[in-house]
Amino acid sequence: MAVLGSGVATLVDVLKEMAPGGALLDTAEVLTEHTEILEDMTWVEGNLVTGHRDSVRTVLPSPSYRAINEGVPVTKGATTPIEETTSLLEDFSQCDRELAILSGNVGEFRLRQARPHQIGFAHKVATDLFYGNAAFNVKGFTGLTPRYNSLNSSATLTAGNVIDAGGTGTDLRSIWLVAWSEDTITGIFPKGTKGGLGHEDATSSADGTSPDGFPSGQALQDASGNLYMGYRDHWMWRVGLMVKDWRFAVRIANIDVSTLTLDASTGPNLQDLMIQATELIEGTEGTRPAFYMPRSIRGYMRRQLVEKKNSFLAMGETGRKATLMFDDIPIRRTDALKRSEEQVV
Repeated sequence: MAVLGSGVATLVDVLKEMAPGGALLDTAEVLTEHTEILEDMTWVEGNLVTGHRDSVRTVLPSPSYRAINEGVPVTKGATTPIEETTSLLEDFSQCDRELAILSGNVGEFRLRQARPHQIGFAHKVATDLFYGNAAFNVKGFTGLTPRYNSLNSSATLTAGNVIDAGGTGTDLRSIWLVAWSEDTITGIFPKGTKGGLGHEDATSSADGTSPDGFPSGQALQDASGNLYMGYRDHWMWRVGLMVKDWRFAVRIANIDVSTLTLDASTGPNLQDLMIQATELIEGTEGTRPAFYMPRSIRGYMRRQLVEKKNSFLAMGETGRKATLMFDDIPIRRTDALKRSEEQVV
């Protein structure tokens, strides 16, 4: 059975430390509610202001057998340095001051108006965790897909953890198995900063109270450039991804959704592919493992559960909510994976 690491920090854990009062904790719950991958990810502070520098052990020392009165050679391992960068996401939300006052609670109204922006952050981060590529967007960070995008083991080590589901063309999908922890694969934020989605009141006189007893606002512009009094909030997320040990992620690529059937008479056998993934991953002990898949594929998994033809599938509970499990590993619906992918070769 996969055991969730008790010492790893999730997004909610990070923001609990930042804001005991609850405002940012509520933000974290909004983010994880709409993007399940953020429930599982661990987060650590980097050791650089631009990200994190670490090393990966590539060669283990090799012991030798010896006889009495005979020595053995001294051996040593080898490591390879890695450096991951972080990126800065920002956005602003604003609302009409009079409308906020009429709502009866200015603070709650501003938070409700900001919620779509919060959800937008969650979707953007989730998408880039899979598809971000700093080679094409120097302001962003590199996600998982560019790192696990080949079946050629002579070209890259990660090819050993990419499973070919047999689909061809450019309308394909992937399933991912990731075991999160600070020693395997984790989210990172820059040294000396705070993790997760941050907030500041961007209204110029936000610390003041106007004569009517409500928080002061500032002049904002409408779409025509005309002024009105309102409130503005600034949102930011310093975010990156560190793959310290590539063996703790497996990609099942080239899934042609149009060929899927409940009994796997055509198309890929998802359950068999997922069994292969659990055998390929280096391990799950002390980590937070989870499968990630688009809703179209997860729908087939749930229907297969109803058919009761697979002992690997079961309904379990994580975070006090019912969760579809495969071999005791949660299956997360991840809408970021619904995009069409090109064939991995």
